[in-house]
Amino acid sequence: MNERLIVFTRYPEPGKSKTRLIPVLGPEGAAQLQREMTQHVLGWAKALATCRPLCLEVCFEGGDDSLMRQAFGNDLTYRRQAVGDLGQRMHAAFEAAFQAGSHRAVLIGTDCPELDGRLVQAAFDRLGENDLVLGPASDGGYYLIGLRSPAPALFDGIAWGTGEVLRVTLSVAEAAGLSVTLLPRLSDVDCPEDLAVWNRVKGCRSASDDSRRISIIIPTLNEAACLGRTLEGLRGAACLETIVVDAGSRDGTPEIAEAHGCRVLTAPPGRAGQMNAGAAVATGSVLLFLHADTLLPQDFERHIHATLAGPGVAAGAFRLSIENAQSVLRAIQWAANLRARWLQMPYGDQAIFLSAETFRAIGGFPDLPIMEDFELVRRLRRRGQIAVADASVTTLARRWNALGPLRTTWINQMVVVGYYLGVAPERLAQWYCRSEDRHREADQSVEDVLPNQRSHQESWGSPANDPH
Repeated sequence: MNERLIVFTRYPEPGKSKTRLIPVLGPEGAAQLQREMTQHVLGWAKALATCRPLCLEVCFEGGDDSLMRQAFGNDLTYRRQAVGDLGQRMHAAFEAAFQAGSHRAVLIGTDCPELDGRLVQAAFDRLGENDLVLGPASDGGYYLIGLRSPAPALFDGIAWGTGEVLRVTLSVAEAAGLSVTLLPRLSDVDCPEDLAVWNRVKGCRSASDDSRRISIIIPTLNEAACLGRTLEGLRGAACLETIVVDAGSRDGTPEIAEAHGCRVLTAPPGRAGQMNAGAAVATGSVLLFLHADTLLPQDFERHIHATLAGPGVAAGAFRLSIENAQSVLRAIQWAANLRARWLQMPYGDQAIFLSAETFRAIGGFPDLPIMEDFELVRRLRRRGQIAVADASVTTLARRWNALGPLRTTWINQMVVVGYYLGVAPERLAQWYCRSEDRHREADQSVEDVLPNQRSHQESWGSPANDPH
């Protein structure tokens, strides 16, 4: 296989594992922590290897092959680490990977519980254009290193275990002319004060493991102006994966997503196809489809699980709140929430969520150029109730500001009427675009209203598909 994931770990032997934690956990407790953290990493690594064609191998210290298999299973490739300091051992592992035919190799440890498959995927993807990828650790080291060719200088003369590892490595890479990219900074668990990180991750995993995992899927095209703010609002959420499906942005949108630790996919323009692509690789038991300009409420996970747990509920959505809404926008906001609650017809701006099982059972979003969320909700209503959570999402007013609230609402409602009357979605999409273009020519451009920011519809290169 062209890609190889190398996991460095140690057999969990009391007195020789997590030695800096022995004073607070004791020898047995420290060894058990080593075992649990290794199992955590190998769990998601094996899942990653089922959906990405890569070779997964475990390089270990202590114990032997038989003991490692007893501890972590027979379905893995085990290899003892080479002799020498950490740098020599890592260099030997990379050398073996490239000699075996790998074109990209990523090496990780088991000390960083926040590391997961999406970041490792991002590392492999970035090696397509970079020589070196590093995952900075908060203690000054790194939790991940990836290469696409041998680079022995990176492992020579480094004071391992100090706070200078990352800085010196970057200096060596610069001197060697290597192109470098960095992943988000994460925390290792080495000292007693680091145990809070593991306890938080472990707490998420113990909540029925993946049964509460939420996959947030965000379709994008040139959304750099607002995506960062949306992703910042997800920080600190547990049991969460975020998948950004980009349709060829030229404004740095994918880079913003990667910098926030998202899994980034590419797909042809068209929100239905993009969201289906994200859902196809999602690992969560719940899928939430979020627009790049929409902020989720605090504690959104609790609201999602509570809403879906209601009797007869097939899917859910949040109440709509338009940022800085005044007069007409307040009326539009009120009407949207009334429609969602009484007619059970929320649209995309309200962050529709449902179980992954239900989504796949109804065939996902229909392949339509417009009104795909409208049709999805209609299909879901045949399976049960569309419930509204007791919390609101906040979306930017840019779509309404672009053409004016009344004009935008009139255009959207004409699309809905046309769809009910059986007009082909392709014709509706063409009419929608022409209507917007005519109004823009008569008034001012979107860029005059919102500097450096394109409208939700215009940035898409296709009509909006969540009319209100």
